[in-house]
Amino acid sequence: MTRISRDRPFLALIALLVAAALTMGMLGGTPFELSRYLTNAIGQLAAFAVLALSLDLIWGYLGILSLGHGLFFAIGGYAMGMYLLKHSFAVTGTVPDFLQFMGWKEFPFYWAGFDFFPYAVAVAVLVTLLIAGVFGYVSFRSRVSGVYFAIITQALVYVAMLLMFRNDTGFGGNNGMTGFAVIFGWPMGTSATITALAVVSLLVLAGVLVGCRWLVGSRFGALMLATRDDETRLRTLGYETLRLKLAVWCLSAVIAMIAGMLYVPQVGIINPRLLAPELSLEIAVWVAIGGRGHLVGAVIGALLVNAVKFWLSSAAPDVWPFILSGLIVLVVLVFPNGLVDLARLRVARPMGPKRLSAEIGEAR
Repeated sequence: MTRISRDRPFLALIALLVAAALTMGMLGGTPFELSRYLTNAIGQLAAFAVLALSLDLIWGYLGILSLGHGLFFAIGGYAMGMYLLKHSFAVTGTVPDFLQFMGWKEFPFYWAGFDFFPYAVAVAVLVTLLIAGVFGYVSFRSRVSGVYFAIITQALVYVAMLLMFRNDTGFGGNNGMTGFAVIFGWPMGTSATITALAVVSLLVLAGVLVGCRWLVGSRFGALMLATRDDETRLRTLGYETLRLKLAVWCLSAVIAMIAGMLYVPQVGIINPRLLAPELSLEIAVWVAIGGRGHLVGAVIGALLVNAVKFWLSSAAPDVWPFILSGLIVLVVLVFPNGLVDLARLRVARPMGPKRLSAEIGEAR
């Protein structure tokens, strides 16, 4: 706890998130409230930041790179989408378009129970733990690591994407699920609902950040770092690293699932694109830019990259992928440890190229 109280960047970020959530909540419904677009963007950014934290936990503190976290993100998203559609069906009495397209007049049997949000959350957690647990146990027990683990996680999410593209799975196929009408009895798309979702996302981000900071600062966190730095020596000393890695892997997967449940109601759609390998690669880019092994850096990386992406996609829709890619390459080349390197530089007085180069070398 003492270490946390001395972590000024962490405390400042928590204070900023809570202050932003309270301010948005108090200004809601007044003439000073933010626009719907900006409020919705803040909520989506918060969900992405939660997703980045999930990867930083397993990659930055355990040294295991996953390129398949989009799978767990999508599990949460599909569970939330199923709840929203069943909830909308209870209000409107109309089955979704993709079921009508298939000639189905009722929901498949495996949609039963998704009228209740706690049931949807429980199913999402169980499915996430089942997939992550089996996959992690087999991989870690076989000592699969490094680039080989990254490749098989990428293959896993790709297989899931191909499966969800099928219409006969009953999850919307290529077009996915959309047409969400209500959430918890509130109509979707209203200013109050958009603000509430953004506030909840910010508070969940703050809560996940506090939980992860407590974990990595504990004795368990010290064992995580020891496993990352020299797993062989740790096993020689008598520590069982299999269970430790499996526990962190499953926790990371559940956090990614939570991010998916926050994200879907704010974008109003869930489709197999969330399972595309590109998204899982992007998550690693966010963490790398912010600073791997620094929770605050992971959050800042996710917020910064996606904020620039939102802005460029409207300001320069034809060239924004090239501009964003160039910025990412530039940051990674100049600051190998992410923007954490930039924070370590002293800015008390102007510095020339020579001092800047020396400062960067010292920060490395």
